[in-house]
Amino acid sequence: MTKLSINLNKIALLRNARGMNFPRVLDFAELCVANGTHGLTIHPRPDQRHATYADVTDLTEFCSQYPEIEFNIEGYPTTDFLEVVKSAKPDQCTLVPDAPDQITSDHGWNTKVEIHFLRPIISELKDHGIRTSIFLDPDLGMIDSASETGADRIELYTEEYARSFDSKDNADVLEQYRQTAIAAQNAGLGVNAGHDLNQKNLARFLTIPDVLEVSIGHALTVESLLDGFASTVRSYVSIIQSCNR
Repeated sequence: MTKLSINLNKIALLRNARGMNFPRVLDFAELCVANGTHGLTIHPRPDQRHATYADVTDLTEFCSQYPEIEFNIEGYPTTDFLEVVKSAKPDQCTLVPDAPDQITSDHGWNTKVEIHFLRPIISELKDHGIRTSIFLDPDLGMIDSASETGADRIELYTEEYARSFDSKDNADVLEQYRQTAIAAQNAGLGVNAGHDLNQKNLARFLTIPDVLEVSIGHALTVESLLDGFASTVRSYVSIIQSCNR
């Protein structure tokens, strides 16, 4: 069954814009849980311009009240980031190869090159009981080395799929994702996905078999400005449920 993890970064970004605790991230976490989401994600960056390390603490405590809700912290594995993650002990940590000043994630790990960097980090996280996932492009050539890092899962970076959605190339692009996902599964890796998935393109993507989790934040936040947050969450849950039948 595919699970929906909602990324709350854009709620945190709105809060930070005014320097007050409004909107309150925990209020939206509660709305997510009340309307059927399976997990919560945040991605604190080094400058903490949206999600902060204080949000990690707050959401760790919040999720402890809902054992059925998975907490995923994603980010680049700086020393500070890893110390926060090991202290929080989320269900999952997703490692993303972001530069400090990067606006948003825009590529996956080159696991062939970075395997020796990633392997001890992943081993340490797993020693703390934290499931690990690594952000990956839909590149078959990266699967063997991704498996050799010791990661539990990959998260497919889905912007290329989203950008091609209305083009004649989408079927070929989706097939590339499908082949990469199947190769990862055959190598013993679970498959997550995220980045620019939305209500329009999600169902087609989930024709790929056995995607374990989709992480959605920016699109959901924007759509909720038109349709309301609770209603938008329920719409995503409904899409995923229909794909899981």
